[in-house]
Amino acid sequence: MIEKPLQARVLLVDDQPLVLEQLRRLMQAQPDIAVEVESRAEAAVQTARLFCPTVILQDLAMPGFDGYELLARYRQVEELANVPVVILSGHSGAAATERCFRLGANDYLVKIPDTIELLARIRHHSAAFVARAKRDHAFEMVSASHRELVVANARLAKLNALDELTGVGNRRSFDAAMATEWSGALRHSKPLSLVMCDIDLFKRYNDSFGHVGGDFCLVAIATALAGQLRRPSDKLARYGGEEFAIILPDTDLGGAMLMAEMCRRRVEGLGQAGCAAELKAQVTMSFGVASATPTREARVLALVEAADGALFEAKRAGRNAVRHAEGDSGRQSP
Repeated sequence: MIEKPLQARVLLVDDQPLVLEQLRRLMQAQPDIAVEVESRAEAAVQTARLFCPTVILQDLAMPGFDGYELLARYRQVEELANVPVVILSGHSGAAATERCFRLGANDYLVKIPDTIELLARIRHHSAAFVARAKRDHAFEMVSASHRELVVANARLAKLNALDELTGVGNRRSFDAAMATEWSGALRHSKPLSLVMCDIDLFKRYNDSFGHVGGDFCLVAIATALAGQLRRPSDKLARYGGEEFAIILPDTDLGGAMLMAEMCRRRVEGLGQAGCAAELKAQVTMSFGVASATPTREARVLALVEAADGALFEAKRAGRNAVRHAEGDSGRQSP
């Protein structure tokens, strides 16, 4: 299939009626050229914006208006900035030619040029302009698609890092955050604390009020815990089942214990009458706290194990309690 050639759109700007008419007739006789004429230089820019030419054919010397200024004005208008401008002039001086090209002209012809040459130049400049416009449009479409893809991937990555039920971080995001914060704490010789917490007797609550009630309880507790975090760097994640974890960068054991106690009291109050997230029964949590200043010999898993061990001690102490691991919890046990 042979493609139909694209139509060139030529704007003629000339104050001489005879020249304008001669050029208009020449253009109109070409099936692949659409033409618009403008004899008033001061109206040329507005006419060009309305006509959307692929080539502007313009006289240089026009009464009451500087053709050089008109050329510069085209380049100041966004939709005309790249439209090819072919200058038709009665002068063949090198200075005038150089000035036109410096101001953004694409071609310079002494009028009236040979018909075949003029049409060939118009078609050449028009085709180049259309090809460039298509290329720019395609590039913009690709760029827009890429931007949309980046946004979609970022959104997907965020969703993949969240627990579907509670909306807090999931186990995957916890592992990634622990690795990142451990490396940062090691680099800056800062303490890193971890709070592991588990809902007390959650299976009994779930059996009593069903899975819907249990899910509501998990969401309420996740919301309560998240509400206690004060810094963007503090991270809450659902570690698994009814267990949550709070990562506290640049926080020593004392600060982590204070955070854990605040969370314990907040959860304890969820079952009280008048609470916005009132549960169907009293719910409590047990908390295990561990802290370490990472070294190259220490390991992040040791900190997790220490916090988990402290959580076990809180459970053994009667639940609804906060306990902490002894010493620097990043050190590997012998």
